[in-house]
Amino acid sequence: MLIPTFAILALLASSPEVGADQQLPSIIQDPESTVLEDVVVDGRRLDQAIDDFVADIVAPPVNRGPARWHRRVCVGAVNFRTEVAQALVDQVSSVAANASLEIGEPGCTANVLILGTEDGSGLAAGLVERAPRAFRPLYSGAARSREALARFVATDAPVRWWHVSVPVNRETGYQGVRMPGDVAPPVVEAEGRLRTPLRNDLIKVFIIVDVAKAGGIDVRRLGDYVGMVALAQIDAEADPSSYDTVLNLFDVPDSQRGLTEWDRSYLEALYGAELNARAANQQGGEVSSSMYRDLRDARPIDDAEADPTP
Repeated sequence: MLIPTFAILALLASSPEVGADQQLPSIIQDPESTVLEDVVVDGRRLDQAIDDFVADIVAPPVNRGPARWHRRVCVGAVNFRTEVAQALVDQVSSVAANASLEIGEPGCTANVLILGTEDGSGLAAGLVERAPRAFRPLYSGAARSREALARFVATDAPVRWWHVSVPVNRETGYQGVRMPGDVAPPVVEAEGRLRTPLRNDLIKVFIIVDVAKAGGIDVRRLGDYVGMVALAQIDAEADPSSYDTVLNLFDVPDSQRGLTEWDRSYLEALYGAELNARAANQQGGEVSSSMYRDLRDARPIDDAEADPTP
């Protein structure tokens, strides 16, 4: 039996127990994973392939740079069998910990909320209809467009996700935009024409797993996939087929063993880059440059020397 929509809505503002036992009998299996050789991206130069990848997959709100979690995440999973929920929470938390984030203790208020269901579109539509401001709060830089939200509801993908973020003053930690009810906008001191005083913090991500469509994918690989889309604002409509990434999990499941070196390098770059360029599109370039340096240094000397620094 599925958790009623109204009960899940209550979880959006409450503190669900991490890995809590729920009533939906999950069909997710846990077969032995197959390990394959590394996949070559393609014939492009490394720096160009990275630039293309970052440009293709990054999907922040309009006129905003990439958002990321600041310090701490708390992962909650509901509507799965107890052992599946706990394994999923543990794997996603492991991905977050490897990105140098703090992990909330059991009982913390979930800001990464993973919902299992047998009807992904139905659950998404019900949640958005009943709590639209949970998905698109009334302040600048919170989330993507109404059209993107409609696609979140309508997609038939096995996993769908929706991020909510807030612009924050990087020096004070206070909100950097006018919130509903504010009389005046916050005072934000400029740092010059090239640097922004604001950072974009993720504050919530909703991830809906259609268990019927995700059947046959073991929990470890599913957790890696969910971890990737939980930590980064990935464009669900991007085509990652040219890259060795876990984002291809549901298109070519037999070739995907979980997070790859490419994925780990992207997350390390996302969480390690300064992201302080005033132009939002230049912040993606900061991620690209950091990812390039990481992968270049990991390559054999002859290959690394063939690629100039971007």
